[in-house]
Amino acid sequence: MMATSVRLSPELSSRLDRLATKTGRSKAFYLREMIEEGISEMEAYYMAMEVRDRVRAGKEKVYMAAEIRNSLGLDA
Repeated sequence: MMATSVRLSPELSSRLDRLATKTGRSKAFYLREMIEEGISEMEAYYMAMEVRDRVRAGKEKVYMAAEIRNSLGLDA
């Protein structure tokens, strides 16, 4: 594990303190959870933007929904 420090606004720090106190979990627990979830969301977002850019540049194959249904035999 890597230790790091984060500066929080007084309001955000108070909110985190209240959450930790109310639930009996540590502030570190919630910070780890938020960072993990946030990184996952950011990775998904940037991956989607890369695909969008490839589609716009004509470097990514795009399929119409009707083509997929037909290829799967769902329109029968």
